Amino acid sequence: MVTLFRSKIYFMSFQDTPILIMSNEWVDKFDTPKEMAHSHLGVATDRRYIYIVSGQYGPQCRGPISTVFVLDTKTKKWDHLPPLPFPRYAPATQLWRGRLHVMGGGKENRHTPALDHWSLAVKDGKALEKQWRTEIPIPRGGPHRACIVVNDHLYVIGGQEGDFMPKPGSPIFKCSRRHEVVYGDVYMLDDEMKWKVLPPMPKPNSHIECAWVIVNNSIIITGGTTEKHPVTKRMMLVGEVFQFNLDSMKWSVIGKLPYRVKTTLAGFWDGWLYFTSGQRDRGPDNPQPRKVVGETWRTKLCLS
Repeated sequence: MVTLFRSKIYFMSFQDTPILIMSNEWVDKFDTPKEMAHSHLGVATDRRYIYIVSGQYGPQCRGPISTVFVLDTKTKKWDHLPPLPFPRYAPATQLWRGRLHVMGGGKENRHTPALDHWSLAVKDGKALEKQWRTEIPIPRGGPHRACIVVNDHLYVIGGQEGDFMPKPGSPIFKCSRRHEVVYGDVYMLDDEMKWKVLPPMPKPNSHIECAWVIVNNSIIITGGTTEKHPVTKRMMLVGEVFQFNLDSMKWSVIGKLPYRVKTTLAGFWDGWLYFTSGQRDRGPDNPQPRKVVGETWRTKLCLS
């Protein structure tokens, strides 16, 4: 997850690397709770408190858990919140109107799309309720979506239906490929608390949970994954930078990344668009994923 906080960018990783704080140079890191999920988390922040929801515990294709944590970035202390009603894999997560909203994602088998939408009242890193409240279901389920609040509206962008499942009988939960459908759908909740369909992304796009920033009333999304190759059926990564102008409600491609990359972490600070980490392509002529990278890149971002 990336958030701007006191002229620093917080990049959070939950597997090999704990939390890193960058202010032109990497300056600090600290551990995550041992019982917290390691990947495919739902993440949201109010700039001081970072909420970590559900996710996959362990490597390979182990299933999700329902635990929820909150981090106070000032004290660097963790606390528990009430668990989700059911475990979810990579759910869309965001803070909106004093409530922590969790939507969609994958069910316990990682593959079946979930439509559930729950919320929990929170303030200053504390839960104000003991149980999650059921909200209007999301129109289309699945994981790996961007979830953003802008102008008091809640947006859910992109994602996919389906994901790898554990191979039956595998003691190490070895991943087994299943059919997936990547989409570019965009949905919005507003005062009516009804989902509205907005113009879709220029191409289907998934694995963009933390790949977005808000600049000049626009949503900027970096990289992702798109539909599989029509012949090889292999995953194809995305190398474009997309802009969704909230005044015109139109999408455009405003640039290219140095390589195609998915599950990247993006941030905007002092006129610069940053991205770090993720899984990059096999080269300029091969959009398949290969190497997990820890590089950090930036470019000046000037929007009209």
